[in-house]
Amino acid sequence: MIADGRWRGVYSFEDSPFIAEILTGLRDRRTDSISFRKGLVKLGRYMGYELTKTMGVKEIEVETPLEKTRGVVVEDRRHVVIVTVLRAAIPLMEGLIKVFEHARVGIVSASRGKAPEFRIEMAYIKVPDINGDDTLIVADPMIATGSTLLRVLEEVRKYGSPKRTVILGVLAAPEGVSRIKEAFPEVEIFVAGIDRELNDHGYILPGLGDAGDRAFGAPLKV
Repeated sequence: MIADGRWRGVYSFEDSPFIAEILTGLRDRRTDSISFRKGLVKLGRYMGYELTKTMGVKEIEVETPLEKTRGVVVEDRRHVVIVTVLRAAIPLMEGLIKVFEHARVGIVSASRGKAPEFRIEMAYIKVPDINGDDTLIVADPMIATGSTLLRVLEEVRKYGSPKRTVILGVLAAPEGVSRIKEAFPEVEIFVAGIDRELNDHGYILPGLGDAGDRAFGAPLKV
């Protein structure tokens, strides 16, 4: 896990060869939809494992068949709300649930319009109550312009104030990260990688295309 010096609370996993290998497969234009979805599930799972390293741990006593010893419980893992941004984040959430099996899950349907306005349409939102001891994880594969996530964060905070708010994604562009951190400086961002820039259509470069289209079989449109 690497802290990006450009922002506070922004981390990438570019130091993980395994995560980098999965990301390489997602970038490849030859990767079919089934393999792409499986890759997102893997990233959700392994990035979830990495996220537990930042969570509160309690030491407990446990009795083995032979004697008593000390062990740990990741207490924060039991107080998680995952908000899934449809549709691209569904496989990512599937992986996260394998780590945070106690999580309550919210669903948000949000879509970004075309350049240059990038208007956000939010058609559906269903989020459980969020408590003060919760870690809120907003799962969205691509942090491009940041417009979708800004709207989602504004809506989700109506349901309560968590202990932590984490955005977990696959790729980010500097432009989107900067917008989110300016509006919500307390939000932490964890991604597999931070790419170079956005193009005129709001796609991340070098990126991997539209994650939703690639995961669910629709052609890339720019």
